[in-house]
Amino acid sequence: MNKQLPKILDATCGGRSIWFNKNNSNCLYVDKRIENHTKIWQSKVTGKERFIDVKPDIVADFTDLPFPDNSFYLVVFDPPHLIKLGENAWLKKKYGKLPENWKTLIHDGFSECMRVLKPNGTLIFKWNETDIPVKDIIDACGTEPLFGHKSGKQSKTHWLCFMKIRET
Repeated sequence: MNKQLPKILDATCGGRSIWFNKNNSNCLYVDKRIENHTKIWQSKVTGKERFIDVKPDIVADFTDLPFPDNSFYLVVFDPPHLIKLGENAWLKKKYGKLPENWKTLIHDGFSECMRVLKPNGTLIFKWNETDIPVKDIIDACGTEPLFGHKSGKQSKTHWLCFMKIRET
């Protein structure tokens, strides 16, 4: 890539659901899929429809990012977190599904996100522990977060903060 990269990388952007500004010019949005699903779910009570539109700036797998080392000041990592999903489930369409070798996938994805992070840069890792406890994810990453916060209706979503400490 010859062009200067933005300061922020969302390595697993999906439908950009965590972003207030879904087209933030300081962020490069990456996902391994391009998908558009209309009416993936409809409420029987209100008739409201859910849809998902996955349109990354760059199509790439988070375990093999096409960027040089030390490229971004901030990396957002919100990988798929569910393993118990049917192939046509709307949550699979929205978030993706983890494979059986999820420990390796999470480890490799975390390592790749840290590789492209600048020294002293920040990695924000979002994880929902519906199927896999956050302690198992931290074990797979091999690094303790600096701090984190639980959120959501059942406090199952964890926001974890890591920093790439400059090596001296």
